[in-house]
Amino acid sequence: MSTSLLYHGFGLIGYTYVKTAYEEGKVIFTIAHKRDRLHCPACGSRDLVLRGCSPRRFRLVPIGSKAIFLDLDVQRIACRRCDTVRQVELGFADSRFSYTRAFERYVLELSKHMTILDVARHLHVSWDVVKDIQKRYLKKKFSRPALKDLRYLAIDEIAVKKGHTYVTVVLDLESGAVIFVGDGKGADALIPFWKRLRHSRATVEAVAIDMSPAYMSAVMKHLPNATIVFDHFHVVKLFNDKLSNLRRELYREATDQLQKDVLKGTRWLLLKNPGNLDEKKAEKERLDEALRMNEPLYTAYYLKEDLREVWNQPSKKKATKVLDEWIRKASSSSISILKTLSKTLSAYKSGILAYYDFPISTGPLEGTNNKIKTMKRQAYGFRDMEFFKLKIMGLHETKYALVG
Repeated sequence: MSTSLLYHGFGLIGYTYVKTAYEEGKVIFTIAHKRDRLHCPACGSRDLVLRGCSPRRFRLVPIGSKAIFLDLDVQRIACRRCDTVRQVELGFADSRFSYTRAFERYVLELSKHMTILDVARHLHVSWDVVKDIQKRYLKKKFSRPALKDLRYLAIDEIAVKKGHTYVTVVLDLESGAVIFVGDGKGADALIPFWKRLRHSRATVEAVAIDMSPAYMSAVMKHLPNATIVFDHFHVVKLFNDKLSNLRRELYREATDQLQKDVLKGTRWLLLKNPGNLDEKKAEKERLDEALRMNEPLYTAYYLKEDLREVWNQPSKKKATKVLDEWIRKASSSSISILKTLSKTLSAYKSGILAYYDFPISTGPLEGTNNKIKTMKRQAYGFRDMEFFKLKIMGLHETKYALVG
């Protein structure tokens, strides 16, 4: 092996080749500093006094199945110009770690296609080495995303562990990037984000949220000029929850066994879109029979379908009429659940209709939530919460199968 191969094969500049050794499946290259290339890491002076060496071994990118190592006596110097006494800088590695930068890049490339455990086994290193390389890369690239160009945001909480453990996620709806992950849920989880956003001087025009009073008050306080858009999926979900409660209530109150049998198992039929009912399973017939035998359920079901039409109108003016009519019907019904919901939607009407000014929703955030669940499942969970958050913030650049 020649000194020129150090440069062309491994990108090592300023070193001379000394020898090669072979031991138990390892190839070990020994190199040495070129005296005339040494300089002070503080001021760049070459007026130095040598102060001994520290032997170090660094892992290189493997050749085939062979692990490759690099032995170097790292020179310690004293600078006559600035009186600095320290080790010289290494161009090929960070002196804190026992591997080269080329090895780090190789680990990151393998991590696109393999789990941390797979990469560790392939390279015969510990799991923690691979994880720490990934974590440093993610922290450097994603820990402080630029916020100054933000215009449209989505905010929602995501369950990450059993036992009601949540994180609050903020998504840039234009780039699809997660720009903040806060601990817990509610307004307090967003406090660090508001501080960063204030310093960035971004002009946020609209924010998509669910109908959480905590999120609403937080957005109004910190972004008083932004329009709040209540996510239409959450509005429909709220109605679906009420519809399920109504079906359960009717089942409990039913005195006729036939009525109970008809209502049993119809929950998912009530929540399905009519066009998705399976003809082979006679789902439409089962649903029609349940609605025919229960007038309150019939009323609520068709009001559910009417509610979807609020977001299918050609203009905000027509959508306002549709929503007002829906609220009138629900409030005049004899069903307490619908009356309560009509008051809720009446109070949040401006945020619901704001969709026609800014057609945004938390839908992209739901897609990110599914990616997070997939990543978490494939990794069998995450012990390091900071690492988990960084993985979430890097999800938008994931072009390959999600791996933990």
